[in-house]
Amino acid sequence: MSAIAQSATSPVPAADQPSAEKRHTMPTASRKYRPYPQVDLPDRQWPSRTITEPPIWCSVDLRDGNQALVDPMGHDRKARFFAMLLAMNFKEIEIGFPSASQTDFDFARWCIEKAGAPADVSLQVLVQCRPELIQKTFDSLEGAVRPIVHFYNSTSEAQRRIVFQKDRAGIKQIAVDAAKMITDMAAKAGGGYRFQYSPESFTGTELEFAAEICNAVAEIVQPTPENKLIINLPATVEMSTPNIHADQIEWMCRNLDNRDNLIVSLHPHNDRGTAVAAAELGLMAGGDRVEGTLFGNGERTGNVDLVTMALNMYTQGVDPGLDITDINHLKDVYEYCNRLTIPERHPYVGELVYTAFSGSHQDAINKGMKAHRAANSEFWEVPYLPIDPQDVGRSYEAIIRINSQSGKGGIAYVLQADYGLNLPRNLQIEFREDIQRITDETGVELPVRAIYNRFIERYVEQPEGRFRFVDHFTRPHPDVKGSRVVEATIIDNGQELTIDGIGTGPIDGFVDALSRHLGIEFSVFDYSEHSLGAGSDARAISYMEVSYEGGRLYGAGINKNIVTASLEALVSAVNRIIAETATK
Repeated sequence: MSAIAQSATSPVPAADQPSAEKRHTMPTASRKYRPYPQVDLPDRQWPSRTITEPPIWCSVDLRDGNQALVDPMGHDRKARFFAMLLAMNFKEIEIGFPSASQTDFDFARWCIEKAGAPADVSLQVLVQCRPELIQKTFDSLEGAVRPIVHFYNSTSEAQRRIVFQKDRAGIKQIAVDAAKMITDMAAKAGGGYRFQYSPESFTGTELEFAAEICNAVAEIVQPTPENKLIINLPATVEMSTPNIHADQIEWMCRNLDNRDNLIVSLHPHNDRGTAVAAAELGLMAGGDRVEGTLFGNGERTGNVDLVTMALNMYTQGVDPGLDITDINHLKDVYEYCNRLTIPERHPYVGELVYTAFSGSHQDAINKGMKAHRAANSEFWEVPYLPIDPQDVGRSYEAIIRINSQSGKGGIAYVLQADYGLNLPRNLQIEFREDIQRITDETGVELPVRAIYNRFIERYVEQPEGRFRFVDHFTRPHPDVKGSRVVEATIIDNGQELTIDGIGTGPIDGFVDALSRHLGIEFSVFDYSEHSLGAGSDARAISYMEVSYEGGRLYGAGINKNIVTASLEALVSAVNRIIAETATK
């Protein structure tokens, strides 16, 4: 026992520690970065403003999100996602980049001809400021009702200098020429188009030039109150703190000509992990519209998370205008279509965000819910739960329902809540795979009792296991100070026999005995234990993670004697190693 405890807390081996040279390179390396410049806006107004109404929402999942996938969505997945966006009440949806691929072109035609989108939904398509691409884009939009042609070119200082090797005038001319071509083509097509311009890499563009190029585009488009021009200001790369982003948006709102006929749109990315905050402050700074994706999918660290942002508003008493009342459905469709997994701690939707593992948290939540019911108040006030889970189709108790979509947290919670088992994290992951296999095969929900019985069968009783632990005793080693000889009685394939080993304690010596008996090297990687009740006759459970050449596996033992429980857990892990090795 003591040897294992010491190994768990011992310092990192010298070979695994970074060298002194590596440990001290960050201050030197950081000198190659420059701080992002402040915006000269001493009379900024946004800090004292409050968000009181939702922005215009535009989902870019089917374009920006899709192009960031390892395996982009095919037609069926895009169609299913599109239907969900309509059901959520999105009125502007960027459906693709039709000039970039035949798949996107065909999907745009399907959206227009067969998808049945309501007349008040604007389909948005993206196109670079290149004549041959603009023509194909208009071809894809034939017959659409008030579609948005979203054209862009990169304006950042770095890209002007490094990529395009053009000065400001040259970059501005690209945008102006595209605006002329697009408005001319729209007029020839009979009108009915909306327009959006993005100075791509806005966050790397000098504010004065960003305003200049946007104003030049607006002069060509000639927006009106009935057909406003969308000026989208993308944080293509998030480069500053959210307050500086808000300063940029407020500065632009002050310096854009004909502001009343413009819609200022935000498109924050999440490179610094603050896209939601940047978007919220950007709205306070004068933004009217937000482009983003459900749950933040996108290039690199992703786009702004529209679901999180909408529910943030909801918790402040603002109706976001999006239907997020069944967040589990949104999660399921998102994960199916994108083939991505939403992390367990993702705001609002994560599997564990409405579950508390800490006893004090559980107690506070339970008392808070009881108090809320007793008070019959219209206001939600429960500790640790900023939102009523039922508002998004979840509940605090719902995690006890385990099916093929359930994760390790749900399984761990029900075992803890109903049977007092506190599974270590790695064991949660390992056992979740077994339960998911069963639910995938049966296609039905597993009751909690069945989950517990499966745990006992697999990790404790093991009716098919080769070994059984019977008894043990230890004595001091006659020759090695501080070591003990462990003699253990086991049953091996039905035959009782005694094996012995040497170690600092019972577990260490038993590991040695079993290793030599089997001729397989293994060691204890992790170990934990806890009581399963109160009083002197309470049983204890031991969890033993054992490392061997093929990886690591868990075993468990339950006994009134904690040492015996630990040795039984070790035998359980070894049985599983033998079974695993035999199948390879």
